[in-house]
Amino acid sequence: MVSIIVIAPCQPDTNTSHPPPPPAKLITSDFFRHQGVFSHGAGALILRAVEDADLIRKARRGDVEAYNLLISRWERRVYNYLLRIVANREDALDLSQDVFLKAYQNLRKLDDPARFAPWLYRIAHNEAYSLFRKRRPEGETEELQPETLEGAATVGGNAAFPVELTLAVSSALRKLTPDQRETVILKIYQGFKFEEIAEIVAAPVSTVKSRLYTALDLLKNELAPVKAPVKARGVS
Repeated sequence: MVSIIVIAPCQPDTNTSHPPPPPAKLITSDFFRHQGVFSHGAGALILRAVEDADLIRKARRGDVEAYNLLISRWERRVYNYLLRIVANREDALDLSQDVFLKAYQNLRKLDDPARFAPWLYRIAHNEAYSLFRKRRPEGETEELQPETLEGAATVGGNAAFPVELTLAVSSALRKLTPDQRETVILKIYQGFKFEEIAEIVAAPVSTVKSRLYTALDLLKNELAPVKAPVKARGVS
């Protein structure tokens, strides 16, 4: 599937000498062909942060192509995060486009380019929960549908676990509260630090840790009956 994201110009910044960005452009992406969990080593994350900061500085000076490149580096991860939060592919696609559009429009408000990742995911979090508020009655819990999480137990697009364990993980995640589930997604699937997750979900670090540890205990209990026969077949 190919998405088209419309990049609108930022609002002119009267407090800086940088010229306003050029007119909007269209960019295309085919990142939806592969989905899954993506692991990044510490060195890769450091290199990514340095390169992101350079692209952000260029984008702030009006370089739309630099921002397009920035999108290409983050779009898949943001889409996967949103897919696991809203549990609907079309919604995740639409929200991803909204996220990157809003990020572009507000890029000058980012105080520290090194904090781009949690800042971007905070926008994604807000967009997802704004969609929830529009679609469900006050206080009702969002239910995930199993078919939307079929890529939950993959790494780099390749199957990491037998299909029964993949389905069991998806089912177990659906039994968590939305807050617990999001914390697991941000920590285990996306690799954020506790402090970054706290920034994304606007909660104290202590609350984030409590949600994660409670969720992991629940997942351990839910997956125990499935992991035993899988391990017996030599998969761990």
